[in-house]
Amino acid sequence: MGFSLCLVVLLSTLCLIRPQNAAAHEVMPTIGDLTVTDGRLTLDLRLNVEAFVAGIDLDGMDDTDASDQSAAYDRLRAMDETELVPKVQAFAKEWITQIVVMSDGPLALDVANIVIPEVGEQDLPRSSHLTLVGQIPRGASNLTLTWPKGAGNLVLRQQGVDEPFTGYVEAGTTTPAIAIDGGVVQTWTEVFVAYVPVGFDHIIPKGLDHILFVLGLFFLSVRLGPLLWQISAFTLAHTVTLGLGALGWINVPASIVEPLIAASIVYVAVENILADTLHKWRIVVIFGFGLLHGLGFAAVLEEVGLPAGQFIPALIGFNIGVELGQLSVIAGAFLAVGFWFRNKPWYRERISVPASVFIALIGAFWFVERVI
Repeated sequence: MGFSLCLVVLLSTLCLIRPQNAAAHEVMPTIGDLTVTDGRLTLDLRLNVEAFVAGIDLDGMDDTDASDQSAAYDRLRAMDETELVPKVQAFAKEWITQIVVMSDGPLALDVANIVIPEVGEQDLPRSSHLTLVGQIPRGASNLTLTWPKGAGNLVLRQQGVDEPFTGYVEAGTTTPAIAIDGGVVQTWTEVFVAYVPVGFDHIIPKGLDHILFVLGLFFLSVRLGPLLWQISAFTLAHTVTLGLGALGWINVPASIVEPLIAASIVYVAVENILADTLHKWRIVVIFGFGLLHGLGFAAVLEEVGLPAGQFIPALIGFNIGVELGQLSVIAGAFLAVGFWFRNKPWYRERISVPASVFIALIGAFWFVERVI
């Protein structure tokens, strides 16, 4: 029973972690739209500006509540535009010196505009706009941009040209040379490779609700057959709605999708408690839940954006990243408990059922939280 107690304590700590849903997508990549017109560079950044002003190191961060500056962030989040804009101006004046744009030498950037949305639900992040401008030297043909450390990741999208550049820029790294007039596009492979970590990151560490759902599949049985059938149904389903959602053919509000995702966690966990074998209807139900999770993944891609000319490799890369994340969860669970205890007569009683009970409780808590 000692191991069961440890497992209960471990899963209980998950109750303190906010799930990756519409109320917890607080640390998303900054979206940067880059335009050059008549030698004038404009970089429009759509970002969670309160997190930047609060001094939160966004590298590897998935929730502002995990930061020591979370209280400062909450205070800023409660401010209206009149109060917040001066603070953003003071912050940006120094911070933009860390954004290094090179085009036949370094460019001096200035703040041209700050747009702060109205204060709404304070559990939801605001997408503010910080617009920077600079002057491109005459005759320059390309540029590079270095994104500062601590700023999280940047999705950089070139606008207003044929064959624009679109790239996923990690903090502390520099883009390849971007042709000012367009025409230099990342290869299929480069786009594919760039979007794999985006999908993986949405599962580990940010996709706690998806992690618990996959663990719910795992705890029914650690035998390969039942697990393979469940994962295959789930993968096929979320791949379908991820693609349709990314194309804009399906659009279901997060207020509907997110509570249902929480309900899916409860379902698989409760069935683990009541049944110890894989029934045919569970495959059908898991397929349905996979459709819901795919819509959740599509919402992430909507935030990040997909390159117009490289939609397919980006979508495939993101989906493979999601699959690698899910397989990592399964592998971790197997190494933690399956490998050692799956053949023990008390495995179901001491491991599978207690784990499923707490997964169900957490899912139920999230369901109520998301509905309310």
